[in-house]
Amino acid sequence: MPRLIGATQATASGTQSAVITTFNSSGTLTTAPRTTSLQYVIVAGGGGGGGQMGGGGGAGGYRSSVPGESSGGGASAESTTPVSGASPYPVTVGAAGAASSGTGGGSGASPLTPGGAGSASTLGTPSPISTVGGAGGGANGGPGTGTGGSGGGTGRYGPEGGNATTARVGTANQGFPGGIMFPANWPTFPPNGDDNSASGGGGAGAVGGNNTPLPQSPQPNAISGPGGVGVASSITGSPVFRGGGGGGGGRIQGTTQVIMGDGGNGGGGDGGIWPSYPDATRRSTEGTANTGGGGGGGASNPVTSPGRTGGSGVVITKEPAVTFLEGTSSCWDLRKVFTEIKSGNWTS
Repeated sequence: MPRLIGATQATASGTQSAVITTFNSSGTLTTAPRTTSLQYVIVAGGGGGGGQMGGGGGAGGYRSSVPGESSGGGASAESTTPVSGASPYPVTVGAAGAASSGTGGGSGASPLTPGGAGSASTLGTPSPISTVGGAGGGANGGPGTGTGGSGGGTGRYGPEGGNATTARVGTANQGFPGGIMFPANWPTFPPNGDDNSASGGGGAGAVGGNNTPLPQSPQPNAISGPGGVGVASSITGSPVFRGGGGGGGGRIQGTTQVIMGDGGNGGGGDGGIWPSYPDATRRSTEGTANTGGGGGGGASNPVTSPGRTGGSGVVITKEPAVTFLEGTSSCWDLRKVFTEIKSGNWTS
């Protein structure tokens, strides 16, 4: 006959399933009753692409706490964040950076307006977690905008050194710098003329590509820089890349053959080219919504192929599954108490 504490015995056990929530726009996360910590992927809005042979926009800053994965800028996953069960937490999803504005510019002229920076994304836990919006790509004649989650690419004729160096920087542990213009471009042009190309925006997972002029009489060939690749996460199931940089734009002039910069894997927009020969379908594209991808740099014609807006950000949370065993009264069989203590399931 077992000895009892009290007159009756009752227990409750079970599992609170994992909960994955994706915010494509701002809202409120309400945790499940037994949740005590969160995994997250937080991506800010991507920067806009520069106009008229402009640099690609930088990807939005990227932070992750999913075990075994990576944050942006080559960083390891962060620690999960503690929260309380059945509690509300505000979520802000960053907007995309605007495309470059203006239609003029060139060598020796005032730079066009660069692409706009993306906006921050924030998970408002007790210790809020924020990411920095991607930097805009430089327009014809200039560098990208200031420091972003990832740096923006430099536009055609963009200066070497000076403010171009700081303009391309990404935020530590969130993203990489944008590309630069090949050193031969500034302060003098390559030996045989104009290169008609630009560099790519930085991605969460890699630096944006530099442009590469290839001198060839009577005019050089050129390769615009691709956007830096993003970072993959399996927080929602299968791996998905987010945070790709935008590709650089350019033009074809005379016998120049320009290879335009592709957007980085992870939602980066492609750079544009004008005239469109030999690829009649090649137009600049926007960063993909809810990836934080940078916008593609524009071609020389700002009407048919302008600099493009970046992609908006995203916030994804995962509440890990919780297995629980709870007493619903103070009445216990002493042998049951001993068994539960020995197995590590006893909670007082």
